[in-house]
Amino acid sequence: MAEDLLPVFPTGSELAFALIESSQAAALLLDENLTVVAVSTSFLRAFGLKVEDVVGRAALDIGAGEWAVPQLRSLLNATASGAASIDAYEMDMKAAAGQHRRLVLHAQKLEYGLAAAPIRILLTITDVTAARGVEKLKDQLLQDKAIALQEVQHRVANSLQIIASVILQSARKVKSEESRDHLRDAHSRVMSVAALQQQLSTSRIGDVELRPYFKQLCDSLGASMIHDHEQLSLITDIDDSVVEANTSISLGLLVTELVINGLKHAFPDGRKGKIVVGYHGDAAGWTLCVMDDGVGMSTKPDAAKPGLGTSIVQALAKQLQSVVEVVDNAPGTKVSVTCTAADRLKAQPAV
Repeated sequence: MAEDLLPVFPTGSELAFALIESSQAAALLLDENLTVVAVSTSFLRAFGLKVEDVVGRAALDIGAGEWAVPQLRSLLNATASGAASIDAYEMDMKAAAGQHRRLVLHAQKLEYGLAAAPIRILLTITDVTAARGVEKLKDQLLQDKAIALQEVQHRVANSLQIIASVILQSARKVKSEESRDHLRDAHSRVMSVAALQQQLSTSRIGDVELRPYFKQLCDSLGASMIHDHEQLSLITDIDDSVVEANTSISLGLLVTELVINGLKHAFPDGRKGKIVVGYHGDAAGWTLCVMDDGVGMSTKPDAAKPGLGTSIVQALAKQLQSVVEVVDNAPGTKVSVTCTAADRLKAQPAV
């Protein structure tokens, strides 16, 4: 009589049936032949089906044949044999109304720990159509934004070139040599920014390759300031460094100021020579170097009157957390702007 009072626990198979029927997820319980033996109410609701339309039918024959995907059949068979399991398999399903749904499927073979237990496969389905639609819309918006930004950059570069042309025409008309020099300097500075904008319009958004950018910038400076290219030459020696757009702007302005200064002061009285613009960077930092083989300049801070170019160089160097060094190049002058990890650490505000 005592045996009649012992509790009767459900078998693993019965637990699986109960869990499937009460599941909040869209789920199917399949046998070894991929026939549906249990279905969740969430599945019926999600796909507009009734229990009699699902239970007892092959999983791939449910509905109007939209589940009859050969690859899905292969994956389920492999799961039933224990050779594999389905983890986040995505498939497109064409609904009865002609609409496409994006589904993510998970399948695994249930283990009851009994040798005679029937084979059961748990298949859960998640509809991610709305989420994928949002992702697609976001990607399209980002692509449209990138195209629009490049178009704006292209227009800005064209506008800057027009402004530079107007400045150069004004320089030719003024009678004062000092005013003419100032206008030519302004023209070169505008052209340096225009060169950057042109480089940005053809570069990946947010990154600038320095080699083509500096080459284009120096070509522009040489075209506007060197009248005899057999007399003076402007050479670039740039590595494969890639920097952020904001950093490239400051570096480009530095190059512009240093090259303008060299062309104005290093080669008086028709002296021949060359200016070399170099940039080399690695994980430890970077060095921008502009050197000439001209008449040389004093390295003493008080020996020369500070000008607009000098002020700009110092301000840009500070912005880049770098230091400026001027040395005798024998012959000529070498100006180095260097940024190291130590320089960046010194530039950080104290906490």
